[in-house]
Amino acid sequence: MIVVLGIGPGNENYRLQGMTKYLAKADVVIGSKRQLMTIPAVPANKKMALPRLAALKTYFEEHPDQNNVLLASGDPLLYGIGTWITANIRNQKIKIIPGISSIQYMFHHLKLSMNDCYLTSSHGRIPDFDFLLQHSKVGMVTDQQLGPFEIGQEIKKRGLHRKIYVGERLSYPDEKITQYDETTIEQRKYEMNVVVITNA
Repeated sequence: MIVVLGIGPGNENYRLQGMTKYLAKADVVIGSKRQLMTIPAVPANKKMALPRLAALKTYFEEHPDQNNVLLASGDPLLYGIGTWITANIRNQKIKIIPGISSIQYMFHHLKLSMNDCYLTSSHGRIPDFDFLLQHSKVGMVTDQQLGPFEIGQEIKKRGLHRKIYVGERLSYPDEKITQYDETTIEQRKYEMNVVVITNA
Protein backbone atom coordinates (compact mmCIF):
# COMPACT_ATOMS: atom_id res chain seq x y z
CA MET A 1 0.00 0.00 0.00
CA ILE A 2 1.11 3.56 -0.70
CA VAL A 3 0.04 6.39 1.57
CA VAL A 4 0.70 9.83 0.10
CA LEU A 5 0.87 11.98 3.21
CA GLY A 6 0.32 15.73 3.02
CA ILE A 7 2.56 17.33 5.63
CA GLY A 8 1.40 20.93 5.24
CA PRO A 9 3.30 24.10 4.36
CA GLY A 10 6.39 23.34 6.45
CA ASN A 11 6.00 24.13 10.14
CA GLU A 12 4.89 21.05 12.08
CA ASN A 13 2.26 23.13 13.90
CA TYR A 14 0.25 23.15 10.67
CA ARG A 15 0.10 19.37 10.24
CA LEU A 16 -3.02 17.29 10.64
CA GLN A 17 -2.92 15.21 13.82
CA GLY A 18 -3.97 12.00 12.09
CA MET A 19 -0.75 11.71 10.10
CA THR A 20 1.15 10.14 13.01
CA LYS A 21 -0.70 6.82 12.73
CA TYR A 22 0.43 6.41 9.11
CA LEU A 23 4.04 7.16 10.02
CA ALA A 24 3.89 4.63 12.88
CA LYS A 25 2.67 1.86 10.56
CA ALA A 26 5.11 2.63 7.75
CA ASP A 27 7.77 0.17 6.63
CA VAL A 28 9.45 2.95 4.65
CA VAL A 29 8.95 6.73 4.67
CA ILE A 30 10.05 8.43 1.46
CA GLY A 31 10.65 12.15 1.09
CA SER A 32 13.09 14.91 0.25
CA LYS A 33 15.95 15.57 2.64
CA ARG A 34 14.11 18.62 4.01
CA GLN A 35 10.88 16.67 4.50
CA LEU A 36 12.58 13.75 6.25
CA MET A 37 14.34 16.11 8.66
CA THR A 38 10.94 17.33 9.88
CA ILE A 39 9.86 13.90 11.13
CA PRO A 40 12.50 12.95 13.73
CA ALA A 41 10.17 10.41 15.36
CA VAL A 42 10.68 8.04 12.41
CA PRO A 43 13.83 5.89 12.78
CA ALA A 44 16.61 6.61 10.29
CA ASN A 45 16.53 3.03 8.97
CA LYS A 46 12.93 3.58 7.82
CA LYS A 47 13.69 6.78 5.93
CA MET A 48 14.42 6.80 2.20
CA ALA A 49 15.54 9.79 0.16
CA LEU A 50 13.16 10.61 -2.67
CA PRO A 51 14.66 9.30 -5.95
CA ARG A 52 13.83 10.40 -9.49
CA LEU A 53 10.25 9.59 -10.45
CA ALA A 54 11.18 6.71 -12.76
CA ALA A 55 13.15 5.05 -9.95
CA LEU A 56 10.33 5.74 -7.49
CA LYS A 57 7.85 4.00 -9.77
CA THR A 58 10.15 0.99 -10.04
CA TYR A 59 10.58 0.88 -6.27
CA PHE A 60 6.84 0.85 -5.65
CA GLU A 61 6.30 -1.84 -8.29
CA GLU A 62 8.98 -4.03 -6.66
CA HIS A 63 7.62 -3.57 -3.11
CA PRO A 64 3.83 -3.92 -3.41
CA ASP A 65 3.43 -5.61 -0.01
CA GLN A 66 5.15 -2.89 2.01
CA ASN A 67 3.44 -0.05 3.81
CA ASN A 68 5.09 2.80 1.92
CA VAL A 69 4.53 6.39 3.03
CA LEU A 70 5.39 9.12 0.56
CA LEU A 71 5.66 12.60 2.06
CA ALA A 72 4.13 15.49 0.12
CA SER A 73 4.57 19.17 0.93
CA GLY A 74 1.32 21.07 1.25
CA ASP A 75 -1.63 19.23 -0.25
CA PRO A 76 -0.68 16.21 -2.41
CA LEU A 77 -3.38 16.88 -5.01
CA LEU A 78 -2.81 20.61 -5.45
CA TYR A 79 0.02 20.59 -8.00
CA GLY A 80 1.61 17.88 -5.87
CA ILE A 81 3.01 14.39 -6.23
CA GLY A 82 -0.37 12.81 -5.48
CA THR A 83 -1.47 13.52 -9.05
CA TRP A 84 1.60 11.73 -10.43
CA ILE A 85 1.06 8.72 -8.15
CA THR A 86 -2.55 8.18 -9.21
CA ALA A 87 -1.59 8.43 -12.89
CA ASN A 88 1.45 6.14 -12.77
CA ILE A 89 1.01 3.48 -10.07
CA ARG A 90 -1.50 0.79 -10.98
CA ASN A 91 -0.64 -2.39 -9.09
CA GLN A 92 -1.47 -1.47 -5.50
CA LYS A 93 -3.79 0.38 -3.19
CA ILE A 94 -3.22 4.12 -2.84
CA LYS A 95 -4.47 6.34 -0.02
CA ILE A 96 -4.01 10.12 -0.15
CA ILE A 97 -4.12 12.16 3.06
CA PRO A 98 -4.66 15.89 2.52
CA GLY A 99 -2.50 18.58 4.05
CA ILE A 100 -2.78 22.35 4.38
CA SER A 101 -1.45 23.83 1.15
CA SER A 102 0.80 26.87 1.07
CA ILE A 103 -1.83 28.64 -1.05
CA GLN A 104 -4.51 27.91 1.56
CA TYR A 105 -2.18 29.13 4.32
CA MET A 106 -1.50 32.35 2.39
CA PHE A 107 -5.17 33.16 1.78
CA HIS A 108 -5.98 32.65 5.45
CA HIS A 109 -3.09 34.85 6.52
CA LEU A 110 -4.43 37.59 4.24
CA LYS A 111 -7.97 36.99 5.60
CA LEU A 112 -9.04 36.63 1.99
CA SER A 113 -11.83 34.25 0.94
CA MET A 114 -10.83 31.49 -1.48
CA ASN A 115 -14.32 31.41 -3.00
CA ASP A 116 -14.14 31.69 -6.80
CA CYS A 117 -10.34 31.75 -6.73
CA TYR A 118 -8.35 30.42 -9.70
CA LEU A 119 -5.46 28.17 -8.59
CA THR A 120 -2.43 27.46 -10.75
CA SER A 121 1.34 26.92 -10.77
CA SER A 122 4.29 28.05 -12.85
CA HIS A 123 6.50 25.08 -11.85
CA GLY A 124 7.96 23.88 -15.13
CA ARG A 125 5.19 25.49 -17.15
CA ILE A 126 4.09 28.84 -18.53
CA PRO A 127 0.53 29.75 -17.50
CA ASP A 128 -1.91 31.34 -19.92
CA PHE A 129 -1.76 34.85 -18.49
CA ASP A 130 -4.53 36.19 -20.72
CA PHE A 131 -6.87 33.60 -19.18
CA LEU A 132 -5.40 33.82 -15.68
CA LEU A 133 -5.77 37.59 -15.41
CA GLN A 134 -9.46 37.44 -16.27
CA HIS A 135 -10.02 36.20 -12.71
CA SER A 136 -10.50 38.55 -9.76
CA LYS A 137 -8.46 36.29 -7.45
CA VAL A 138 -5.55 34.01 -8.36
CA GLY A 139 -3.45 31.79 -6.10
CA MET A 140 -0.20 30.60 -7.64
CA VAL A 141 2.86 28.57 -6.68
CA THR A 142 5.91 29.85 -8.56
CA ASP A 143 9.48 28.83 -9.34
CA GLN A 144 12.80 30.56 -10.07
CA GLN A 145 12.13 30.76 -13.81
CA LEU A 146 8.72 32.40 -13.57
CA GLY A 147 8.40 34.10 -10.23
CA PRO A 148 6.79 37.20 -8.72
CA PHE A 149 8.74 39.74 -10.80
CA GLU A 150 7.96 37.98 -14.08
CA ILE A 151 4.28 37.79 -13.11
CA GLY A 152 4.31 41.53 -12.48
CA GLN A 153 5.78 42.11 -15.94
CA GLU A 154 3.01 40.02 -17.53
CA ILE A 155 0.40 42.17 -15.76
CA LYS A 156 2.15 45.40 -16.80
CA LYS A 157 2.51 44.19 -20.40
CA ARG A 158 -1.28 43.93 -20.64
CA GLY A 159 -1.87 47.40 -19.23
CA LEU A 160 -3.60 45.99 -16.14
CA HIS A 161 -3.41 47.00 -12.48
CA ARG A 162 -3.39 44.32 -9.78
CA LYS A 163 -2.41 43.81 -6.16
CA ILE A 164 0.33 41.19 -5.87
CA TYR A 165 0.93 39.49 -2.53
CA VAL A 166 4.11 37.44 -2.22
CA GLY A 167 4.51 34.94 0.62
CA GLU A 168 8.00 33.55 1.21
CA ARG A 169 8.93 30.62 3.48
CA LEU A 170 5.35 30.41 4.67
CA SER A 171 4.74 28.99 8.17
CA TYR A 172 8.44 29.17 9.10
CA PRO A 173 9.71 31.62 11.77
CA ASP A 174 11.28 33.83 9.08
CA GLU A 175 8.22 33.93 6.82
CA LYS A 176 7.75 37.13 4.86
CA ILE A 177 4.53 38.38 3.24
CA THR A 178 4.76 41.52 1.13
CA GLN A 179 2.20 43.47 -0.88
CA TYR A 180 3.20 44.90 -4.26
CA ASP A 181 1.60 45.88 -7.53
CA GLU A 182 2.91 45.47 -11.08
CA THR A 183 4.97 48.68 -10.79
CA THR A 184 6.56 48.04 -7.37
CA ILE A 185 7.35 44.30 -7.58
CA GLU A 186 11.07 43.79 -6.93
CA GLN A 187 13.43 42.08 -9.36
CA ARG A 188 15.25 39.76 -6.97
CA LYS A 189 15.52 36.16 -5.92
CA TYR A 190 12.49 35.09 -3.90
CA GLU A 191 12.54 32.25 -1.39
CA MET A 192 9.99 29.39 -1.65
CA ASN A 193 6.94 31.42 -2.46
CA VAL A 194 3.26 31.72 -3.22
CA VAL A 195 1.75 34.62 -5.16
CA VAL A 196 -1.81 35.87 -4.70
CA ILE A 197 -3.12 38.29 -7.32
CA THR A 198 -6.28 40.34 -6.75
CA ASN A 199 -8.03 43.16 -8.52
CA ALA A 200 -6.61 46.43 -7.21
